[in-house]
Amino acid sequence: QLQLVESGGGLVQPGGSLRLSCVASGFTLDYYAIGWFRQAPGKEREGVSCMSSSDGSTYYVDSVKGRFTMSRDNAKNTVYLQMNSLKPEDTAVYYCAAGPALVLYPEPYDDWGQGTQVTVSS
Repeated sequence: QLQLVESGGGLVQPGGSLRLSCVASGFTLDYYAIGWFRQAPGKEREGVSCMSSSDGSTYYVDSVKGRFTMSRDNAKNTVYLQMNSLKPEDTAVYYCAAGPALVLYPEPYDDWGQGTQVTVSS
């Protein structure tokens, strides 16, 4: 059974940092494109970053470039999202997902975690 479990969310002040983790079980992460998405109340789910299964190359939505970094630890079957210089507009539930296509929109992704809440507020 394929499963993704996110953790690492929480409450942080503007300018702070958080590192999200996404642990996979039932499959090997590096065989799939992996994406991080977020959804704020009343808004559509938005792609934040994604990583290629073949060479680990990463892509980011413009609003997080230079602040967020996605990485992968194959030995732990885990992907991370390091989030620095957080802003109130980064507040959302963050999800990781696995799928066949390296894109920043959610439709092609087949398997999703349950999400972790990130709140950026003073």
